[in-house]
Amino acid sequence: MRRTVLTCLVAIGALCASQALAGARAVVQTRTYDIAGSSGAALVEAMDSKGPRHGFMTHAIATTAYTVDWNLNATEGNGFCRMRRVNGTLNLFYTFPRLASPATPELKRRWVRFFAGVRAHEETHGRIAREMMRATERSIAGLRVANDPSCHKTRREAQLRIRAVYAEYEAKQNAFDRREHSKGGHVEHLIAALIRKP
Repeated sequence: MRRTVLTCLVAIGALCASQALAGARAVVQTRTYDIAGSSGAALVEAMDSKGPRHGFMTHAIATTAYTVDWNLNATEGNGFCRMRRVNGTLNLFYTFPRLASPATPELKRRWVRFFAGVRAHEETHGRIAREMMRATERSIAGLRVANDPSCHKTRREAQLRIRAVYAEYEAKQNAFDRREHSKGGHVEHLIAALIRKP
């Protein structure tokens, strides 16, 4: 499950800015929830009941959520409004299960492999989100609009481009989830390997 929020602040700057400066950063927070069980099946059951909410009635094993904030600076001069600064912040929030009960060496080995697969899945969502930030920067850095003394058109065009890139990358996130969660897909294999009896 991914929850995303995009915000955009476009400031009208002074004419002294000399060139577009692009820079995005990522702030990552990781949360955990404790599970316990003496078998793989018991651990799956614990994740099903204690995991982060996924929809109204179900729980996910792990989640990646993110918010995106853009701080843009546009200036007007020589008949054009230009985007001078493009700064974005990607706030990534991962939620993972944490094994909080003693486990046999065999169950511990299966858990470590399972968790590595879960982490890789969620970090792929994070990688796609980072790619979205870079694509958005490329889309709006250097943007200029003629006959826009108050930079309203420039601000509107920047927001349209941000939304278009967001939609493209949200489609990539959804396609990745469909592949991973399909019947016989990677997530099904991870769970099967965790619950199998030695």
